[in-house]
Amino acid sequence: MNASAITIRSGEVVALRLFDIAYAIDLAAAEVGWAAHVGGISSRTRLTNTLPKALAFGVPPLRMPLEPISLVLDGKTVTAQVSVRLYDFGVAALAVRVGVVDAPWSSFVALFDALDRAVGPGGPAAFWTALLDQVREVVAPALDRPAKDASLQEDYLLGTVHALNEPLDAIALRERVDLARLLSGETRPLSEGARRDLLARSYSYYADDLVVLTWDRAFIYEPRGDSDVADVIEVANAQLVEFRYYDALLDEELPRMYSRVEDARSAVSLLASRRFAHLARRLYMLVAEATELTEKVDNALQVIEDVYLARVYSAALETLRVPSLSASVDRKLTIVRDTYAALYEEASSRRAELLEIAIVLLIVIEVVLTLSRY
Repeated sequence: MNASAITIRSGEVVALRLFDIAYAIDLAAAEVGWAAHVGGISSRTRLTNTLPKALAFGVPPLRMPLEPISLVLDGKTVTAQVSVRLYDFGVAALAVRVGVVDAPWSSFVALFDALDRAVGPGGPAAFWTALLDQVREVVAPALDRPAKDASLQEDYLLGTVHALNEPLDAIALRERVDLARLLSGETRPLSEGARRDLLARSYSYYADDLVVLTWDRAFIYEPRGDSDVADVIEVANAQLVEFRYYDALLDEELPRMYSRVEDARSAVSLLASRRFAHLARRLYMLVAEATELTEKVDNALQVIEDVYLARVYSAALETLRVPSLSASVDRKLTIVRDTYAALYEEASSRRAELLEIAIVLLIVIEVVLTLSRY
C-alpha cells in the first residue's frame, strides 16, 4: 500500500461517549432550559440528505453545542468542538470533534489513536463526567427519574474524510491505505483473517463513498460532507446503551421477583391473596414501563425507503449486538409477564377460596342460630 502520497484535505476524528442519564427526557423543556441558562443555540436533529419519508427519527433528538476545549494529543495542543445530543428515552451522547486539514494519512491515523488514548476507554473518566455534569446541571428539570450515577456508558470513535488531495473511488482508497490499521488501533501487522474480519462490514452507495464498521470504531469517506451515516451510527450506540440498561434492570429484578413470590406463597391464606395482588400490580407496572421505553428505543430511527442508510443502520445494530440485547430484554419481560399472569390467577384463586370459606361459615352460623331457637 502506498499511503504516503494520500493527503486529507478536510476531515475530522470524533470521540463519542454515551450515557444513560434518566428514565426519559422532556426534550422541549431541555431546549427551553438550555436557551435560558446558556443562551446557546440548540437544534432538533434531522438527516440532512435523506427525505423525511425515507428515513427519519421517531422523536428528533436535541443537539446542543458546548464550549470548545483544548486537548493535548501526541504532545500537540488542539482545539476540539464539543456537543451533546439528548434522546427522549434518556440517553445523552457527548461528542468531541477534532478537525483535520491538509494532513497526511499517517498523521490522520496517529491523531485517531491519540484521541482514543486521551478520551477513549483508557483515558481519564473525569474528562467525560465533567462535560456530562455541565449538561445535567442545565437540563435537570427536564429529566424524568434521573440516574443516580453515570456508570452505564458506551464509547465509539469515528474517523471521517470529506476530501482528499486526489479523487479516489472506494476501491482505490481501500487499495491505497491500510484501513485495518486505522480501525484496529494495532501497530503490529494483523493476520489476513483478522484483516478480512475487521473490514467485513464495508458499504458504499456511490463509487466514491465508503463506510467501514467495527465494534468500537468506524471509518467514513463522504465527499458530499453530510453527516447522515455518522448520525445513524450514533443512534445505534444510543439504543445499545438503553437496551443494556433494561437488560441489567431485569437481571436485578428477576431474583427479587422470585424471592417475593416465595414470600407471598409462605404467607397465611388470609394475607396471601393481598400479597399476590400487590406483587402482580408491581410487576404489571414494571412490564408497562419497560415495554413503553423499549418501543421508543426500537422506533428511535424509522427506516422506510433509503436502502443504503438502512443497510448501514442495520449493520451498525448487528455489529453492536443490539438485536441480541433486545431479544434478551424481550425474553426477560416475557418471564415477568408470565409471572404476573400466574400471580393474578393465584390471587384470584385465593380470593375465591376465602369467599368459599366465608360462605361456609355463614351457613354454619345460620344453622347454629336456627338450632339455638329450639
